[in-house]
Formats: sequence, structure tokens, C-alpha cells
Amino acid sequence: MTLPISDPTAWATAMNNLGMAPLGIAGQPILPDFDPALGMMTGIPPITPMMPGLGIVPPPIPPDMPVVKEIIHCKSCTLFPPNPNLPPPATRERPPGCKTVFVGGLPENGTEQIIVEVFEQCGEIIAIRKSKKNFCHIRFAEEYMVDKALYLSGYRIRLGSSTDKKDTGRLHVDFAQARDDLYEWECKQRMLAREERHRRRMEEERLRPPSPPPVVHYSDHECSIVAEKLKDDSKFSEAVQTLLTWIERGEVNRRSANNFYSMIQSANSHVRRLVNEKAAHEKDMEEAKEKFKQALSGILIQFEQIVAVYHSASKQKAWDHFTKAQRKNISVWCKQAEEIRNIHNDELMGIRREEEMEMSDDEIEETTERKETEESALVSQAEALKEENDSLRWQLDAYRNEVELLKQEQGKAHREDDPNKEQQLKLLQQALQGMQQHLLKVQEEYKRKEAELEKIKDDKLQVEKMLENLKEKESCASRLCASSQDSDYPLEKTLNSCPVKSEREALLVGIISTFLHVHPFGASIEYICSYLHRLDNKICTSDVECLMSRLQHTFKQEMTGVGASLEKRWKFCGFEGLKLT
Repeated sequence: MTLPISDPTAWATAMNNLGMAPLGIAGQPILPDFDPALGMMTGIPPITPMMPGLGIVPPPIPPDMPVVKEIIHCKSCTLFPPNPNLPPPATRERPPGCKTVFVGGLPENGTEQIIVEVFEQCGEIIAIRKSKKNFCHIRFAEEYMVDKALYLSGYRIRLGSSTDKKDTGRLHVDFAQARDDLYEWECKQRMLAREERHRRRMEEERLRPPSPPPVVHYSDHECSIVAEKLKDDSKFSEAVQTLLTWIERGEVNRRSANNFYSMIQSANSHVRRLVNEKAAHEKDMEEAKEKFKQALSGILIQFEQIVAVYHSASKQKAWDHFTKAQRKNISVWCKQAEEIRNIHNDELMGIRREEEMEMSDDEIEETTERKETEESALVSQAEALKEENDSLRWQLDAYRNEVELLKQEQGKAHREDDPNKEQQLKLLQQALQGMQQHLLKVQEEYKRKEAELEKIKDDKLQVEKMLENLKEKESCASRLCASSQDSDYPLEKTLNSCPVKSEREALLVGIISTFLHVHPFGASIEYICSYLHRLDNKICTSDVECLMSRLQHTFKQEMTGVGASLEKRWKFCGFEGLKLT
């Protein structure tokens, strides 16, 4: 039967049998709050030490909680717990996957049967390697059994009731490093790594998008099916992908060339449909933009009306009849409405600016007039912003003066508990902060408007320079014509006074003339420049267009198309110009 540690007589008897003086025992229990009836300390969870024959070991206990070890009785021996006042026995670092323990301090007369009797309570023992020098190595089946065996470290063992030195000893249990444990641990880690790799691979395969279906091989039957699908609008994308794969595989030969040509022709027939669909979508988008712009302008008009109501309510004849709370609410509502109105106005201006940026190049004169009007509008807006900025600064100074006056009055009166003045001061501070934020916004908008004004001025100067250059070119051309009529050798003089300034421009004129000669109906400047870019990527479109505009007897520009398909095209007129010159 297990004796409780709270019995001082049994504890002293056991220590005397071992030949040790009892330490810290004076007839009182070691733990003052221990209740013998309950077998636990009051206020602390119950501790279940290893019981003989049951193999029960307490779970991991926090280091700050005292561990109560009791006497353990076996058939052939008795284990006495160490002094609880002593520090816990030292152990080495735990090797990975440790299942083997070193047990030292065994009695000289201890046998393997006694070792099994003591340590089989910790778990299943696989092997015992006993030495003649009072120590052994015990290998358990699982790792957690090692922790149970370590619980016995520090116990005094006595064989039977003998007090002979050869029948007693102090157990020292520690971790042991065994190759079998390390090998099993490494195998287990490799198995876990394989499982983790397999799990990740399965997760990646689950998240990977499905592969496209395989494309069938070419045959006459499949060719007829794909040709029918190419004619159907709903199955066109699938069929054209199959056709592309067949062509890339090299299925085109002399026998199947006609079939492939018919399929390519069927694919080409969808171009007009796609263009019409794009035009329809563009029309829908324009209608939606126009509808949104109209709705936004209507919302802005209503915002203007609401802001006008707030401004009229803020005038002196109506403002004096409202209470302070009502005035505060009206001012807050007015500020919020103005901020929302400014945001919507900026959005509407951005839409209009995008529409103006989409204008074509043939409207330069109209754009100059519009820029002038926009410039005047921006100037007026900038002046209005300046005035608003000045007025806000004045209001800010007035608020600051009023706040300083209130602070001075409050300091003179020494009335810190006056709620009306504090409330008025808070209201003025809030209004001051709002005015500062509004002032910052106005300043940012003023800077943005100034930047736009500078940009428009630069654009205007560039347009004026271009108009002056064109006028100079026209005057030079008229002078050249007049001089050619008066001279005896007109052809040589026109060649000498030709506007071609370098050999590179002469080469460009020859290449462009050759290109336009094989395009009798003319070509756009983008088409010409795309051809020239194949020869030299540094060629600029504006330089090419300027060169062609200088040579009026070699190239001429015509407008072709009707309505939305109106297009500028350049044609070669060198033969006609030779007759004129």
C-alpha cells in the first residue's frame, strides 16, 4: 500500500533505513496546504504520480508548480522519492527521436528482472543492455515512454528489506543517443517529407487550370467538320483554333492546299462581322457616355441649387434668426455639398477633356480657337480662384482674431468652467480647421489650373510656330515658281533650289515615291511610316509628313471616303509635276 508523503513517521523510517538523516522534516507536512483527506493541495489541480502496477505518469507540469513524488512499492524492491528541496537532476540534450534511456546508480545485486520490474511500468520495453558497472540502457517502444522513465531519476532503490550497500542505489535516468533511434527518426522524417510533397503536389494539381482538349489530327472528314464550324458564329473560335494548330503542325501540302484555302477564306469572311460588332459596341459605349454625362450634368445643376439655398440661408437677414446649433448644421451641410459638387464637377471636366483629346489632326484651326476660349475660361477660373483664395484667407484671419479675443476674455475673467465660451471656442476651432482644409484644396486647384494654363499656352505657341513655318514654306514655293518662270534653265534652278536638304531626305523621297507608285489609290501617312520603319526605326512621322508637304509637285494629299470612313491619303504626282515645271 502506498504511504502518503504527508506522514512524517513513514518518511523518517524510510530515510533511516537508507542510512540518511531526514532533512526538512520536523513532524509537520512538507507542503503546508496539503489536505491528507483529499490527497492534493487546495487550489492546485490534482497530481497523479506513478502508481505501482498502473504505469500512470503525470502530464507535463509547469516548472513553477511543486511536484509531489511518493514512495513506489514493487514486488522485489522499493523506490523512495528524492528530497523535494533538492534541485531536479540534470539531463543532457534530448536527441531527435530518442527512445533509449541511460539508467545509472543501480544496486550491485540488481538483476535484469528487477530492472524490467521497475521500468515496465513506463511502457513496453524492446531491449535492455546491462553492464557490469551498475548501469544499463533501456529501449522503449515509443518516445513518450522516455519521459515516464525520466520521472524516476533521483529515486533511491532498495532491494527487499535489506539495508546492505550492495542492495541500495540512487537511480540516474538520462537520455541516450542510439543509432537505431536516429535511423528510425530519419526514416519517419523522410516519410513525413514524402507525404508533405505528395500533399503539395496534389494541391498544385487541384489548383492548376485544366489543360485544353487535344486537337484532332487532320483528315478529310475532320476538315469538312471544321469548315462547317467556321461558317457558324458560335463555333468560330473553336474551329479557328483547330485550323491554326493544323497549319502549325505542317498539314498543308499540295493535296490539301485547296481545302485549307477555303477554310482560310471562311475565316476571312468573319472580319466584316467583327468590325460591325466593334462599331456597334463603340456606339453603345458612346451612348452610355452621353447618357452618363447628361445625368451627371443634371446632378450638378441640382447640387448648384442646393448650394445656392445654403448660401442664401447664410446671408445676414436669414442667418440671425437661426440658433447656434442650426447655424452649425447649415454650415456643415453647405461645406459637404460644395465638396461633393466639386468632385462631380472635376469628373465632368475630365470626361470633356478626354473627348477633346480624341479630336482628329485635321481640326487644328478649330482647336486653336477652342484653346483660346478654354484659355480665357481658365484665366477667368484662375482669377475666380484667386479671389476665393483671398476671401478665405481674410475669413481665416477673422476667425483667428476672434479666437484670440475669446482666449483673452477667458484669461481675464478666469472662468474656466464657462460652458458657453468653451463651446463657442470649439466651434470656432472646428470652423478654422474646415477653412484651412478648404483653403488647401483651393490652392491645389489653383495650382492645377495654372499648370493647365501654361500647357495650353505652350500648345498655342507651337501651333503659331507651325502656322508661321507653313506660311514661310508657301512664300518660298511662290518665289521658286516665279524664279523658274523668269530663268532660261528652269529645271536646273528648281533642282538646285529644291527643298530636299540632305542625301538622307533624297533617299526618303525616292523610297516614298516608289512605294506610292505601286499604290495608285494613295496611302495614309501611318501606312507609309510603317513601311519606312522596317528600314529605319528612327524615322519620325512628323518629319516624313513635313518633307512630303514641302514637295508639292511630287506628292499631293487628298481626302477619300465618306462620313466616319473619311481618311487622308497621299498620292504620287511626280509625272504631273514634271510637266508643270
